[in-house]
Amino acid sequence: MILVNTDYIAGKELEMLGLVKGSTIQSKNVGKDITQGFKTLVGGELKAYTEMMNDARALATKRMVAEAESLGADAVVNIRYASAAVMQGAAEVMAYGTAVKFK
Repeated sequence: MILVNTDYIAGKELEMLGLVKGSTIQSKNVGKDITQGFKTLVGGELKAYTEMMNDARALATKRMVAEAESLGADAVVNIRYASAAVMQGAAEVMAYGTAVKFK
């Protein structure tokens, strides 16, 4: 499966199959949430949240690819990511793009 954030793939003629997406809502346990809260007092990277968001993007991408594969897609073009806070310490991440088949 080819994944790109452009609306084309060089040298390929594409047939659009439709929008595909994947999403997840992730949170950290209360212990990590408290320790990361203390980190905001002194500044610096909140590594537990960075890891959480990286994991969430990977899972959302995996779910998007699974949806594309179910349509018989060869690639997903024009991939985008969106995130939103759902509550303190929890975030939704969505990956979406256009599933395509090579002609």
